[in-house]
Amino acid sequence: MEKFDLDGREYVALCDLMKLAGMCHSGGMAKTVIADGNVTVDGELELRKRCKIRRGQIVEFDGQKIVVE
Repeated sequence: MEKFDLDGREYVALCDLMKLAGMCHSGGMAKTVIADGNVTVDGELELRKRCKIRRGQIVEFDGQKIVVE
């Protein structure tokens, strides 16, 4: 499980997190995989591209897990 540091921010949008953490090569790709139902947040399917991801949440896609700190 990889870690992502919010770096003083309150939250990060799901599609931005996926791009910044290297789960997707671009924001457009991130939006597509989210819309296609391939991403979970805390074990629940998430279809909102701009969902606010906060400290302590876990994002999973394609066998990769990111915990937000």
